[in-house]
Amino acid sequence: MERLGMITIGQAPRNDVAPIIEKYLDGRAQLVQVGVLDGMSKEYIVENLYPDEGDYVLTSRLVSNESVIMSREKIKLIVQEKINDLEKMGIKQILLLCTGVFPGLSTESAYLIEPDHVIPPAVKAMVGSRRFGVIVPLDEQKESLISKFLPFGLSPTFGVASPYHIDPKSFEAAANELKDKVDIILLDCMGYTEEAREMVSQATGVPVILSNAIMAKLTSEMI
Repeated sequence: MERLGMITIGQAPRNDVAPIIEKYLDGRAQLVQVGVLDGMSKEYIVENLYPDEGDYVLTSRLVSNESVIMSREKIKLIVQEKINDLEKMGIKQILLLCTGVFPGLSTESAYLIEPDHVIPPAVKAMVGSRRFGVIVPLDEQKESLISKFLPFGLSPTFGVASPYHIDPKSFEAAANELKDKVDIILLDCMGYTEEAREMVSQATGVPVILSNAIMAKLTSEMI
């Protein structure tokens, strides 16, 4: 059977997101999961990987269901090591389970599927000239993510709600912030679930794009 490597910037397995990916794989490939933070305690992560001022900020989930914040600069080398490990296993397709921008990652022969290369142009095609909203996990991510969308002519209005603490009030607040200001919304983190999409859709009445679902659909076409 074909294998699809999946790298989470948190800890594997990602039992929240993996079912969405596997749904579209439809039994045609085995999902092999690895995590950048595998084997690390939360205390170690906070002490060694927490962002410094000016760092590109990321967030993900531990197997304990806790969320953590980390610096892209401090984990990038580990991400590359995980890519190398999957290649050594003979895996030919590798999905990075993060919508953040990771410049400079490389493979020897495997195909690396990076959501930040796929989602912005795909969303532009879907949004067209309509007003575009984006919900992100952290307030400090809003400014750093503008540059991801601007090259595609997208100028998003942002809301904030964590995918790792499914609090209906936070999603309601983010939805209300965007309601009547946008015509379509992207949940811009691979950790958001169908539950989150449904909450935002019901609160706003506009189409809501789930990042991991669109990546799962497109990736499944490559298997």
